[in-house]
Amino acid sequence: MKEIDSETLSRSNGKEGNPVYIAHKGRVIDVSKSKLWQTGVHMGRHAAGTDLTAEIGAAPHGPEVLDRYPEIGSLVASVPAERPMPAFLARLLSRYPFFRRHPHPATVHFPIAFMAAASGFYVLYLVTGAASFEVTAVHCLGAGILFALLAMSTGLFTWWLNYMAKPVRQVTIKIVLSCAMLADAVAAFIWRISNPDILNQLNGIGAIYLLLVLAPGPLALAIGYFGGTLTFPLEKK
Repeated sequence: MKEIDSETLSRSNGKEGNPVYIAHKGRVIDVSKSKLWQTGVHMGRHAAGTDLTAEIGAAPHGPEVLDRYPEIGSLVASVPAERPMPAFLARLLSRYPFFRRHPHPATVHFPIAFMAAASGFYVLYLVTGAASFEVTAVHCLGAGILFALLAMSTGLFTWWLNYMAKPVRQVTIKIVLSCAMLADAVAAFIWRISNPDILNQLNGIGAIYLLLVLAPGPLALAIGYFGGTLTFPLEKK
């Protein structure tokens, strides 16, 4: 099996009739026959002719999909992009690869649902005047705070592990919005619990509380949107 240097790999980018090669952990794979690589760019963000070790580690699928295509060589002096980590964590991830990619997608839907529900139930309360909607909103807000802490923790772990904690536009936006959403929700929740009469003050300081309690829903949806573009990038026309 021949050795391929990084310069040769970079030329195999699917442009001007060149083949479509990608590298993963020192292996050079020919994906020219894959319909998903016809343009030399996969899912609008992964470029051919590059080492995709780190990117595949963060993908919704595992590296086993590469076994469908021929391995045509090895990358010269390739250094696998692996995140240095404690031995116990490396053993855990090796034995249970589920924890490498899936904990964040599995937990992130809960705070989005609860935060959006909290804002929605407050709107129903304002429209109908039914106190039960307001109580439900408070409960959803509390649950949203708990699950937001879990989702943010798994998100930061995924970013550290699979993206090497490198600046990524969507991740940066998600971190900022998540911190804003959590701070807003905690402030609204504590204010409501410590001052139940706030609902009778909507013409004054209660208006500020109303803005706080309505904000988590839109913020959660925005976070979900930018998270979705990491896995399913928007197609550029």
